[in-house]
Amino acid sequence: MDDPFEAFYRQHIGPVTRFVARRVDDPHLAADLTADVFVAVIESAHTYRPDRGSRTAWLYGVAHHVVAAEHRRARRETTATRRVAGRRLLDPADVARIEERIDAEASARRVYRALSAIPDGTRRLLELVAVDGLPVADAAAALGMSPIAARVRLHRARHRLRELLTDDIPLGGTTHEYA
Repeated sequence: MDDPFEAFYRQHIGPVTRFVARRVDDPHLAADLTADVFVAVIESAHTYRPDRGSRTAWLYGVAHHVVAAEHRRARRETTATRRVAGRRLLDPADVARIEERIDAEASARRVYRALSAIPDGTRRLLELVAVDGLPVADAAAALGMSPIAARVRLHRARHRLRELLTDDIPLGGTTHEYA
């Protein structure tokens, strides 16, 4: 047996298999992960530093990373499966209805994009007045500002929204020219 890796493999295959088997309950997965550990050892052998610990400690570190990566992958897969579980696939009629809804809501999306260009405090004021129906004085009090400042902000916000909602001004940027 002249190959140093083969000797290393034969010496450590049993302990690594036991290490993996204690962490997963599927024998096929345990075999795959054990093989993955030794593939990772080959690929990262150049990173082994004797001054940081023994080869065995390094090997167990590699094994730990391989098993941890598998657990992360399995969690992502489980999460993705849960998201789609119980959902049926869309048929062409469903897709057509959704496309119609998306088209119908285009103007609302445009308004929301325009609102995102308004500074947060002013946007909250505008929502309290325009959406929630509060009088300007009450909205100003709720946000801790004077009614006069609220009126000025509302005037500027409405003017800015009108500008943003015209076709010649793109809604991509967020310019906060007033507070």
